[in-house]
Amino acid sequence: MTKTLLNLTIRLVLQELEGILETYPHHPYQEAFANPDMRQNLVAYILSRIPNQYITVDEAEKPKFICSESLCRSLESTLHIESIIRQGVEKILGEQAQNLHRYIPEAVDPGLAASHWFG
Repeated sequence: MTKTLLNLTIRLVLQELEGILETYPHHPYQEAFANPDMRQNLVAYILSRIPNQYITVDEAEKPKFICSESLCRSLESTLHIESIIRQGVEKILGEQAQNLHRYIPEAVDPGLAASHWFG
């Protein structure tokens, strides 16, 4: 039977990233990291700064495999993923500050919208 290598860290990072991004303001943080390129840069930043943990499973078990709670919790506490994610959010957003207009539409004052001109 064919074995497959699974990166357990990616699953944990993606779960934590979702939760942490929800704590940030919608504009510009959540809007910026809704862009796949920005999110991919952030995930790469995080994964390059923490040790990754792998496991081999049979190809047939791959779809069924879910990171166990105890493994994920110990990995999470050891790696301090939350602080690394927050550092990455600030760093990536800071590096892309001049290009944010490409990823996020500018916030518009509702009073300036055409629908308000005509009452």
